[in-house]
Amino acid sequence: MPRSTPTFFENAERTIDPALCAASLKDAKRDVYWLDTPNRPGALPPLLGDATCDLLVVGGGYTGLWTALQAKERNPDTDVVLIEAGRVASEASGRNGGFCEASLVHGESNGEQHLPKENERLTELGLENLAELIDTLERYGIDCDLFESGTVAVSTEPHQDAWLREAGNGKDMKYLDTETVRGMIKSDAFISGLWSTADTVLVNPAKLAWGLLEACLKLGVRMHEQTTATDISDSGHHVTVETSRGKIRAGQVALATNAFTPLLKRHSLMTVPVYDYALVTEPLTAQQREAIGWDTPHGLTDLHNRFHYSRPIIDENGNWRILYGGFDALYHFGGKIKPEHYHSEATYSRLAAHFFAAFPALAGLKFSHAWGGVIDTSSRFFAFFDTAYKGKVASCAGFTGLGVGASRFGARVMLDLLSGEKTEITELEMVRKKPLPFPPEPIAWVGVQAMTTALARADRREGKRGLLLKTMDAIGMGFDS
Repeated sequence: MPRSTPTFFENAERTIDPALCAASLKDAKRDVYWLDTPNRPGALPPLLGDATCDLLVVGGGYTGLWTALQAKERNPDTDVVLIEAGRVASEASGRNGGFCEASLVHGESNGEQHLPKENERLTELGLENLAELIDTLERYGIDCDLFESGTVAVSTEPHQDAWLREAGNGKDMKYLDTETVRGMIKSDAFISGLWSTADTVLVNPAKLAWGLLEACLKLGVRMHEQTTATDISDSGHHVTVETSRGKIRAGQVALATNAFTPLLKRHSLMTVPVYDYALVTEPLTAQQREAIGWDTPHGLTDLHNRFHYSRPIIDENGNWRILYGGFDALYHFGGKIKPEHYHSEATYSRLAAHFFAAFPALAGLKFSHAWGGVIDTSSRFFAFFDTAYKGKVASCAGFTGLGVGASRFGARVMLDLLSGEKTEITELEMVRKKPLPFPPEPIAWVGVQAMTTALARADRREGKRGLLLKTMDAIGMGFDS
């Protein structure tokens, strides 16, 4: 086993002045950058009283919006109702970093680990899904600040360079040596890079959701916010969903509540809520832009188990900002979703230290926004599917932070399942096979803490996985993106 050595980012927490980090965060809004805009659509009315429909979609995030949209595209005469407990895109769909990736299985390695027989086909389906997503944006005129420059993965530890060299193919996966990567982004932290140009686009996640919302409304979807589904039951030819303000009788139901309490009780241990956090800088000056380069609007990630994601934002005034998030993924004992978990001052400080270590030329730059949000994590780290009530109900959840693009595919799967017909999609092992459920408390909390510690230890040991991680890999609960 290689000697344990602190990583670049762990060293940053020891060397970056805490006062610098505190000053950078002092005036930052504890609010989601994407949602903090006067251009947010007005609230939709809640459901008042009872209703009937052909298809009821529960959940107003990406999965629900894509389901409603595709249902109307398949059959314009379908009477579709969508209900959302809060506001459309107020949770994960409006809080993420805007990385829209082709992968349906949270990365090639993770797919190979869990579904080796069909991973190649899933890669093809993911690329097709991303292309169809972009076509949909063009077809409906959805302006979501789309950037198609891909993502650069960078090595910050010497041993990681070999991983990038091996992955490069000289085409859509371009290996970047030290001189080249630092020519793109001026940072002595980056040893080398891999520019992946075909499998990731960047979007403004809230504008994407709001564009889908507008498209759904134009197609005749009836939508209600502030309407919480509380129970579901089989009424024979129909399914009845109880809400906070009335009942809905539907021929079919698509459940897209993700991290939140599932209406199907058997799914209560299939996901756990994990919290992710992000910062956004104030606009960079011309001198700051020159100091870091980064002239191409591509995403940026690193190769640690506890990885960061970063990207440029061009705001409504044409200014260039930087979003910086990731690293911590916090699970709280009991697995309850609570407002107080949506912020972590310790994580914000840690992210600021990592940011200034990676970009020392930006010391003194302030952050304008800091926020967190909940992710629906499944034990295999990508979506799972189910049906209930003799096929009248379909569900999809468990994207584990990679649902911006994959949620469209998840919606397609649910509609295929509800059709009752066998398709290539419904016969996928990905669709038929369920992940292992998480254990109940206190075992879940102990297990998550142990896994987090083991992943950090692997980062310090040149990526070498210890006994716990190897054991979890063997039983189907391991993760390797």
